[in-house]
Amino acid sequence: MTYSEQLDRALTRLHDEGRYRTFIDIERRNGNFPHAVWTKPDGTEQDITVWCGNDYLGMGQHQVVREAMHEAIEATGAGSGGTRNISGTTVYHKRLEAELADLHGKESALLFTSAYIANDATLSTLPKLFPGLIIYSDERNHASMIEGVRRNGGAKRIFRHNDLDHLRELLEADDSDLPKLIAFESIYSMDGDFGPIEEICDLADEFGALTYIDEVHAVGMYGPRGAGVAERDRLMHRLDIINGTLAKAYGVMGGYIAASEKMCDAIRSYAPGFIFTTSLPPAVAAGAAASVAYLKRAPELREKHQQQAKTLKLRLKGLGLPIIDHGSHIVPVIVGNPVHTKLLSDMLLDEYGIYVQPINFPTVPRGTERLRFTPSPVHGPSEMDALVQAMDGLWAHCALNRAEQAG
Repeated sequence: MTYSEQLDRALTRLHDEGRYRTFIDIERRNGNFPHAVWTKPDGTEQDITVWCGNDYLGMGQHQVVREAMHEAIEATGAGSGGTRNISGTTVYHKRLEAELADLHGKESALLFTSAYIANDATLSTLPKLFPGLIIYSDERNHASMIEGVRRNGGAKRIFRHNDLDHLRELLEADDSDLPKLIAFESIYSMDGDFGPIEEICDLADEFGALTYIDEVHAVGMYGPRGAGVAERDRLMHRLDIINGTLAKAYGVMGGYIAASEKMCDAIRSYAPGFIFTTSLPPAVAAGAAASVAYLKRAPELREKHQQQAKTLKLRLKGLGLPIIDHGSHIVPVIVGNPVHTKLLSDMLLDEYGIYVQPINFPTVPRGTERLRFTPSPVHGPSEMDALVQAMDGLWAHCALNRAEQAG
């Protein structure tokens, strides 16, 4: 068998299972989000509404962010010029880290090129700093956390999702003298459920463990200043390491950890994912810093975002659609079949100009394939009406097709 034939088999398998992922060519137009333009395969263009973006608050096009980025480009040019150790540290990076440390009430923060890299690099480095470290990881943690834990060379324990009794059993079974760390998320992005932060902190205190929380889908959107669910619940001081992103609510790109000065210094000094990576462009750091600072004093955007999510869930539930609702801003509609999920996604785009990508295995378990909608403060009543009407008609159409196939 040739290498080409092996690649054909691998790709064909995805097509046959209905899991092949297709990129949609869209162009966001400045000042017009959530509207965008879709360039079809035949080269024609169609106006669409984006309902699956992670720019949760529309900050990617906010004037404050754009102005900060323009000023930085004019002042410094495009790239950073190297890693943080070799010419890639600027005043913009230091300002952003100061903003993030202040946001989370920590002594320090450390920037990475993405939150994925921040998770992977940090979790894979910690056993170098704490020999014998055992990491207890929620089974539904993000792929970046799983990868970091998997390849760190240390011991790991996987506890059932949000199962405090199982976590306790695992902690009790291990040597009390060994260093320990519990890694979990504040909001699990596929179902939208919350991690039991306070209870996990209680267990960490009882067993002498460090705590590591991923607040990627919460920073900017929860808490009085947007520091996340831990801030909302007044628990930030009990968390040792907080991971966040600049690519979702803050509308730019990049990731970070916030922790003690010693912790950040040690990760900075030992993590290959930090040491050997070119730093974020200064303009990106400037835009992110402006976004973080702005959202610290914009609770009205968070309030409107939460109301939008509640309204959409209520309306979709009214149609009888299978919504998962844990009280967060995530709006998943379970379809349960990869082929049907892709069909719904394609029809929404082709017939209604509504863009929402299918979510399939391995992002979610088989049989729970879904459409995941992300309403924002800039989705108006007309956009929501159009979405609800489209889902009403298409869901009935797909149900009829399924019934005919079953018959």
